[in-house]
Amino acid sequence: MFILGNFIIALANILDLALTIYSFIIIIGAVLSWVNPDPYNPIVRFIYGITEPLLRPIRKLLRLRLPIDLSPLILLLIIYFLQKFLIQSLIELGFKLKGGAV
Repeated sequence: MFILGNFIIALANILDLALTIYSFIIIIGAVLSWVNPDPYNPIVRFIYGITEPLLRPIRKLLRLRLPIDLSPLILLLIIYFLQKFLIQSLIELGFKLKGGAV
């Protein structure tokens, strides 16, 4: 069972790293929205292309007429929750499957 435990721990660590990188991409996208960059720049298109699929539903749910977009903040809070709840739960499950103490 220790192999399955190690696999789950490694999977949790990779997921944590991916969520951290995605958090930075969301922050970069929010800063880019303030400076109005060239929309044809490939980097800008990549950042918007990777963040908009998750930000758009949050914007639809909020539907607030505020001068500031709060959807990146909401998405960052969701990612923070996933890192503290899901990742930690996976790591504890991995250690329990290994037979070790957390």
